[in-house]
Amino acid sequence: MPLPSISVPTYSLEIPSTNKKIKYRPFLVREEKLLIIAKESQDPEQINQAIKDVLQNCILTKGVDIEKLTSFDIEYFFLNVRGKSVGEEVEVLITCLDDMKTQVPVAINLDDIKVVQNERHTRDIELDEAFKLRMKYPSLEQFVKQNYDVGPKQSDQLESTFTMIADCIEQVYNDEESFNAADEDPKHIREWIETLSPKHLEKVNDFFETMPKLSHTVEIINPNTGVRNDIVLEGLNSFLA
Repeated sequence: MPLPSISVPTYSLEIPSTNKKIKYRPFLVREEKLLIIAKESQDPEQINQAIKDVLQNCILTKGVDIEKLTSFDIEYFFLNVRGKSVGEEVEVLITCLDDMKTQVPVAINLDDIKVVQNERHTRDIELDEAFKLRMKYPSLEQFVKQNYDVGPKQSDQLESTFTMIADCIEQVYNDEESFNAADEDPKHIREWIETLSPKHLEKVNDFFETMPKLSHTVEIINPNTGVRNDIVLEGLNSFLA
């Protein structure tokens, strides 16, 4: 006689970039095992594929393509799936800012973590009086690069930055014409980026700095000094024990 099927609970959440609700289920053991094996491999392609397959499996709403979600959508979704799979509360060690050495364990409820929007954030960057640059949010592949250390291949920070910028350019445009990055040779895009001024790159970096992100503020008291510290935790890795 076959073993009985065990029911799996379902949940819903709102995707930050679209405000659309989707239904999902937690990880199953086989899926969590797949993620662990992929992470231990330190192979970005394997990690990329594992995250895509697992999260796509967990989405119950039809028509949702995980590869079309933004990096902060994926972070938020991953955090929620992880919470419903292995527990909503995690304990993280936080370093006190007043002495930069004392670490305090803090329990955080993952349901309290939200995607925070910055009021001055914009996808459109003014290059000169004629043209603007429109950016798009990092993809699943970039999400993997940001959240998993894959060793020496990522050691060249400048190269990684240029790659991320090139991947996130959507178009250069004005009122009369537009040049879509999807229609251009990636090599030409990289060469074009190198023609920008430092001030232009500063504006591009501001796009990444102010883009929506997981954020949560915790208040801790340094047991050695008695000083209160308000710590802002940002990004997925801040909340994964």
